[in-house]
Amino acid sequence: MNKLYTYAGIAASVVLIAFGIGAIAMGFSGRDRVHTDLAREQIVGTPDSTIPGQKVDTGKEAEAFAAVIRKHTLESTDGQTYSQMGRFLDKNGKATSDEKLAAIDPKSGKPVENGLRNMWVTSTALSTSLNTAYFAESVATFAMVMGFALLLVGGGFLVLTIRLLSPRTATKKAPAPAAVPVTS
Repeated sequence: MNKLYTYAGIAASVVLIAFGIGAIAMGFSGRDRVHTDLAREQIVGTPDSTIPGQKVDTGKEAEAFAAVIRKHTLESTDGQTYSQMGRFLDKNGKATSDEKLAAIDPKSGKPVENGLRNMWVTSTALSTSLNTAYFAESVATFAMVMGFALLLVGGGFLVLTIRLLSPRTATKKAPAPAAVPVTS
C-alpha cells in the first residue's frame, strides 16, 4: 500500500507541476497577445493624458487612455451621459426624446438624431475595448502567478512524497549501553 501512496503522490506532483508550467506559458502568451494587439492599433496618448505622446501598448496604458476618452466625451456633452441625452435635436438644436418635437432632416424626412448621443456609442465601444485589454492583461498576470504557485506546491509535494513515503533503507542502530551495576 505504501508503494501506491508513493506513486500517487508522485503522479499528483507531476500533474501540479505540468499545470503550473501550462498556466505560466498561457499567461505569458496572453500578455504578449494584449501588447501586440494594442500596439497594432497605434494609439498614442493625448497631451492631457497620463501617458502623453506615449504609444498605448500595455493593459495599464489602455486603462489610462480609456479614462481620457471618457473625460473628452463628458467635456463634449457638458457632463451628460448617453442615457441623460435626448435621442433627437429640435428645431433650436436642443436635445429631445420626443420624436414629435424633433427637427426633420430635409433629405431623409426623418427626425434629426442627436450626434453627441451617437458619439457616446463610439466612445463606449472604444473605452470598453481598452478596458477589456487591461482586464485581459490582469488575467494573464494572475495566470502566471497561479502557475508559479502550482509549481511550488507540486515541487513541495514531490519532495514530501519522496522523503516521507519512499521506502527507507534500514539503518543500523548502535547497541544499547550495558547496564552499570549500582553499588552501595
